[in-house]
Parts: sequence; C-alpha cells; structure tokens
Amino acid sequence: MNRGTTPLQKIFLQPGEMVIAEEPVMVTTVLGSCISVTMFHPHTQIAAICHAMLPNGGGSKSFKYVDTAVYHMVMFFKHQRIRQKEIQVKLFGGSDMFKNTVSSVSSLTVGRQNISVAVQCLKAEGLVPTAIDVGGNKGRKLIFKTDSGIVFVKKK
Repeated sequence: MNRGTTPLQKIFLQPGEMVIAEEPVMVTTVLGSCISVTMFHPHTQIAAICHAMLPNGGGSKSFKYVDTAVYHMVMFFKHQRIRQKEIQVKLFGGSDMFKNTVSSVSSLTVGRQNISVAVQCLKAEGLVPTAIDVGGNKGRKLIFKTDSGIVFVKKK
C-alpha cells in the first residue's frame, strides 16, 4: 500500500463522451459494440479516452462517432506539440453483443464497423496501438489510469 498518496478522482465515461486529462484521474466505462481509444503521453502524463458508439459521423462534431472522436483526440495532442510517435494508443470494444445484428445491407455488425473505422483512423494518423482487445461477443468494463496509461479490462 502506498502511504501518503491521494486517491485519483473517479470519472464514469458515458457513451458519446470523451475525457482529456492533464491531471491524474481514473476513468471507468463499459463497452459493448462501442469503441474506446486511449491515448497517453508518458513524459507529460497527458491522456485521453473516448467512448464512441457509431463508426462515422459524416462531418458531425459529436464524440459519439469513432472518426470524430479519434480526430479530436489527435488534434488535442498536436496542439500540445506532442509527436504521434510519442503517444501510446490502445483500442478496446467492438463486441457483437446480439445475435442477428447483421443488416441486410452490410455483413458488418456495428461493433465490427467501429473496429474497422478506429483502425483506419489511427493508421491514417500514423498511430499504432500498443494494446488491442476488440471483437468477441462479451462486453468490457475498462478502468483507465491517466497518470500511467494503464488500462484494466474485465470482460462481462
């Protein structure tokens, strides 16, 4: 047990939200078909996490879309003059939670579409995830410690 340390402030991240932390916090969220991307810069301990629900926003500024959320996170780090190669990126979620969720128009479920768009957006920015836990048919509870970049995952 660490004596003399202050417990981290706790934040529950709702779908469609994003947290950008310049001070240490502990962010918890629960994912099904949604995606969370975490970004962490070890030197400054600046961190970000999103909980995106749908793949493409079509120009929307809402963080409920994977493409929009990833773009805003990347732009924040660029404005801080942090180079992409210094950012630790992790990707979670995108489960196929329900049977028969495949639409007749596409063979991809929402979870699979979210994964695909997240990977494409990160690749376009030159970001390679150091950890990936995506897909499957179970939800996930995440705990993200912004002071270390550590993400705890519990499959539900």
